[in-house]
Amino acid sequence: MKVRDLIEKLNFRLITEETTLDKEITGLYYGDLLSWVMSHAKQGNAWITVQTHVNIIAVATLIEMSCIIVPESIEIDPETINRANQENITLISTNLNAYEIFCKIYELGLR
Repeated sequence: MKVRDLIEKLNFRLITEETTLDKEITGLYYGDLLSWVMSHAKQGNAWITVQTHVNIIAVATLIEMSCIIVPESIEIDPETINRANQENITLISTNLNAYEIFCKIYELGLR
């Protein structure tokens, strides 16, 4: 599944520019403790986090994640959005909570 498919099929809101929507999503990861995410998430994961500060972009870039999904319509810092655009990291927002996101993506066939 590509990032573009996730946005279109689940009606998620794209926060950043449309430059990286063809990245392949290889799995999902949820975590808010950045050091833990850095040591456990995998390349290509879509990362669900409630963190919205600029450091999430550094973590996503380091691991080469496919995108970051911010649940529950949490407001994202403008600095974070700018940095995501600079680093070609897709930021997505949804009103769903993390559990609901996992369920919806599982229903789409991502295992």
